[in-house]
Amino acid sequence: MTSKERVHLALQRKPTDRVPVFIWHHPQTTQRLGKLLEIPTECVPIAMGDDIRQAWVSNNHPMEGIVHEHDGESHVDDWGIEWTRTDGFNQISRYPLADADEQQLLEYRYPFDRIGPLVDLMGRVMEFKHEYFIGCDVSPCVFEMYWRLRGMERTLLEITLDPELTQDMLRRTTEFSVAISEAACERFELDWLWLGDDAAGQQSMLMSPDTWRQMVKPLLKENADVGKKHGLYVALHSCGAIRPIIPDLIEIGVDVLNPIQCNCPGMNPLELKKEFGRDLAFMGGVDTQGVLPNGTADQVRKATAELLEGMTADGGGYILAASHTVPPETPEDNIFAMYGEAGISRQEIFDKAAQIRKSLRLS
Repeated sequence: MTSKERVHLALQRKPTDRVPVFIWHHPQTTQRLGKLLEIPTECVPIAMGDDIRQAWVSNNHPMEGIVHEHDGESHVDDWGIEWTRTDGFNQISRYPLADADEQQLLEYRYPFDRIGPLVDLMGRVMEFKHEYFIGCDVSPCVFEMYWRLRGMERTLLEITLDPELTQDMLRRTTEFSVAISEAACERFELDWLWLGDDAAGQQSMLMSPDTWRQMVKPLLKENADVGKKHGLYVALHSCGAIRPIIPDLIEIGVDVLNPIQCNCPGMNPLELKKEFGRDLAFMGGVDTQGVLPNGTADQVRKATAELLEGMTADGGGYILAASHTVPPETPEDNIFAMYGEAGISRQEIFDKAAQIRKSLRLS
């Protein structure tokens, strides 16, 4: 069974040879696994058995796809956002609209002229389209994209003090995300369109659910409609305690929800599966704050087995993934224990790494 077949069958709640896997590792974890397996870091996901190949084509590319060697190194992206590597990740060090007045906000222009080169970033994964499930990540789409320009605190304040201006800016953000989604869907043979729009923190929504429904939901639906129009699954990444709006996400056409941060209120994956599993597939839920980095290998195996049993109770509808990137302090035995419960043995991973080394020598 190919990875493409495996993911499609799982999303259709049909039997597969094993649960699909799409696990993200912290950059330092990836480097450590690369050294252990003696392969380049970019080959680690293949060796570890990931079933999905995906590329960032919008503002997540300068955050995730541009890699600096040392902390403190920076770059400015096509949106005017400055990113600086801090603790292994690129983080925003300058918001281009932080001090802008109303006129300057309205004069801001999204990089529509860069859509072509940005969508070109999909080219590197399309060579895998026959074997792997292919995704295009156009996130962030609405609220999260705007606060990356304006700053979180300023954006949340203006949602209350100047909702009309904020709504106008969210509309402009959406026009760009819809345009780049259309370009990608028209050009490439995709399996899902991956949206992203963080709406919550660790304890609660960043804005009231009613405000989200009024200001963000209709715009996020426009993004989901692009995927639906092209016959694709629609996946959404939204961190934190988003339980109050999950029915709304189903309503606007989201098929797969990620990352299921299991330590947040209302986000117990097994409970969400029971309540929404008929209409929604899930990707995530592995505890990256507790058991995975801090438990024993046996505890990881037990927790993963319980998660898999509950999340596939209807025959599928689940992709194994972590609730965040697998942190650097996670013991190697724990990582392999998690993969082992998913049906990917340590030996299989090392054998795949050996094949990769051989192919690299021959190329």
